[in-house]
Amino acid sequence: MEGKVSRASRKLESSPIQELSQLAQTCGAINLAEGFPDFPAPPHLKAAALSAITADFNQYRHVQGICHLLATQMKDHHGIAVNALSDFVICCGQSEAFAASIFAIVDPGDEVLLFDPAYETYESCILLAGGIPVYVPLSPPDWSFKKDELMKYFTSRTKAVVLNSPHNPTGKVFTKDELETISEACKIMECFAITDEVYEYITYDRELHISLASLPGMQERTIITSSLSKTFSVTGWRIGWACAPANIASAIRNIHVKITDSAPAPFQEAALTALQSPPDYYCSLRTEYEARRDYVVQILSVLGFQVRFKPKGSVFIFAELPDHCELSDIEFVKKLIEKAGVAAVPGCGFFHTTRQPQDGEKYQRRYIRFAFCKSGETLSAARQKMEKCVNEDGQLCL
Repeated sequence: MEGKVSRASRKLESSPIQELSQLAQTCGAINLAEGFPDFPAPPHLKAAALSAITADFNQYRHVQGICHLLATQMKDHHGIAVNALSDFVICCGQSEAFAASIFAIVDPGDEVLLFDPAYETYESCILLAGGIPVYVPLSPPDWSFKKDELMKYFTSRTKAVVLNSPHNPTGKVFTKDELETISEACKIMECFAITDEVYEYITYDRELHISLASLPGMQERTIITSSLSKTFSVTGWRIGWACAPANIASAIRNIHVKITDSAPAPFQEAALTALQSPPDYYCSLRTEYEARRDYVVQILSVLGFQVRFKPKGSVFIFAELPDHCELSDIEFVKKLIEKAGVAAVPGCGFFHTTRQPQDGEKYQRRYIRFAFCKSGETLSAARQKMEKCVNEDGQLCL
């Protein structure tokens, strides 16, 4: 039978990113597109996972000890007091935690605000729940929003605001002033906030991550989602969580159990080791990633890219195409893969032009996202490949 898929699934359009990813694989391109490390996970975490498998922690399992450690971190790092027994749900990565959170609070016709550019998974979850995404534009080069205009995006149907900080794809870390503006809007409109804080420990230039839930009056209306993936270089383990007021956490838990039952058991055991890492681990993480960021920013600048905003967090650089380049972002990435053997992500996959200002289209086709969570050898090899495509004028010529 053809054409019998659900109306909800038909709302989800295929992404050019997926097509370009297939092209990159076909060409054997160096992967600076996807945000996963190509270097080993910490040895003590791998040892913990192997030990758990050997000890036969291989069946359905819910490790409550993770929640106690997360509750301690919430208190120590953000000053947020939470109940480890009732306020946490361990999920299959942040992606499931976010989806279950959306399904737990969004009814058909509810509106959910997103800051644009936005990670594409957010919109998909909202649409599947029958919700309506509403986009608040972030303006380059610093990706700020107009605080005096934020309220105009809220309506009586606004159910939640999604906040991703540090931000994918731009690397923006929302300031306390910006967070307070968002907080006041949420309280005035009596709506939820759902945060994606997977990069909370990956910030640069002495920038500190502030959880929206830590602001006055926000804990009671905020769902925090995060995971082990980025902090511990284990994106394939799929250990994430949602932290929310007990009644909301209960709804998220019921959805999680109905969909996946439990996160991978041996990796839950290894999470106990990860979450007890000493402070030095997080310091080293920031230092090493900051060095990678600076290296890639320097490479891109020499090649003619315009890096008007140096990321303050995350593992991505959102670079503007060279002035002389007349290609669109998709055309450029395709040629970068085919001629230079390096894969990146066209920025248009993160923008939603129908809700942007009329002059927005120009810059929305001018950005490329590069991931720098790669080994030094990989980044050096990518540099050498791209330098081979530089012409006599020192311009990247594709």
